[in-house]
Order: sequence, then structure tokens, then C-alpha cells
Amino acid sequence: MATLVILRHGESEWNRQNRFTGWVDVPLSERGRKEAEEAGALLKTACIRFDIAHTSALDRAQETLRIVLGVLGQSGIPTRQDPALNERHYGELQGLDKTETSRKFGESQVYLWRRSYDVPPPGGESLKDTAARTIPYFERAVAPELRAGKSVLVVAHGNSLRSIVMHLERLTKEQVLELNLATGVPYLYELGATLAITAKKVLVHPT
Repeated sequence: MATLVILRHGESEWNRQNRFTGWVDVPLSERGRKEAEEAGALLKTACIRFDIAHTSALDRAQETLRIVLGVLGQSGIPTRQDPALNERHYGELQGLDKTETSRKFGESQVYLWRRSYDVPPPGGESLKDTAARTIPYFERAVAPELRAGKSVLVVAHGNSLRSIVMHLERLTKEQVLELNLATGVPYLYELGATLAITAKKVLVHPT
């Protein structure tokens, strides 16, 4: 039995400002840091001891990981940073206000860029393009650790993690378009020897 936790980074400053971020290095907002601390507290309550962590090459994911591991008292575990886990590249949209972009290009066009599976924004990546780098990384670097029965934490981004969930849960292209991962919310998977999901839980504070 192996444990996989995936976690989208806490809110960034550009999330807060409603801007397309992509590969631009933007720090966490104050709320984002609190979300990371809360994620760490939830994982601590779940009594998970991680063997290894993976994150992207972008600061907001790395900062989230540092905060989470600090809360857990597990800062010394091996960590691997790789651009294969980076957020989807938004090309010419990076840095633009999402509402203003809709006014400029039309809501239907921006919706197509954001929510279709294989239509990229100008100079950027589609979700299909993102999956073409995240899934091979998962199979090459993460899956062997899970097959060895390890507990693995992956802290990355909305779209890079959506593509991994699509692969792990065997979602269709249509199903993954309806999937949204909230910032700072841990998703816990228990996996069998073949990486079949035996249990899944979204960790949230009781209301």
C-alpha cells in the first residue's frame, strides 16, 4: 500500500489579482501562506510521514512545500524540483488580467483557451500539452516510488496536477475539463501495488 498526496500551491499574488500566471514566478499571497499552513496542519492530523516530495521549478509551489514540511516537522525529507511539474504555460496571456482579456478577445475565445483540452492560447500550452510533460514525469519519477510502497507528496499547480489526476483516475478528456483543484487543499490517495486507487479523500477542516 502506498500513499500519494497532491497539493496545489496556496493562493499567489496573481491569483489574488485575477491574472494569468503560467510560468511567471510570483510569490504566495498572505492568504496563500495561511492556506499552506492549514494544509500542513491537515496532513499532520492525518498522521502521514512522507518519504519524498516532488515540486515544480516555480517559487509558489516550492514555498508552499517548505511551509507544509515545516508544519509537519519533516523538512529534512528528500525533495525533487522539476520543470515538468510547472503550471501550464499561458503564452501571451501571462500577466494579463482575466476580465480584461475576456473583453479584449471575447469571453467565448478566452473560455476556449482556458477550458478546452487541446486548444492552446497564443504562444502557450493546452492542457494536452501540459499532460505531455507531467504524465511522463509521474511515470518516470513518482510511480516507481509508489510501487515501492512509499508515501509521496507532490506540490504543484492546478493544470499540472489536473493532468496527473486525469492519468491516475483514468478520466476522459471531457471529465477532466470539469475538474478543479482548489489552492491549498490536499488530495489523499491510497494506492495498491498496481497503483489502482483503493481510497481517495479530500482533506478539509470540519465545518
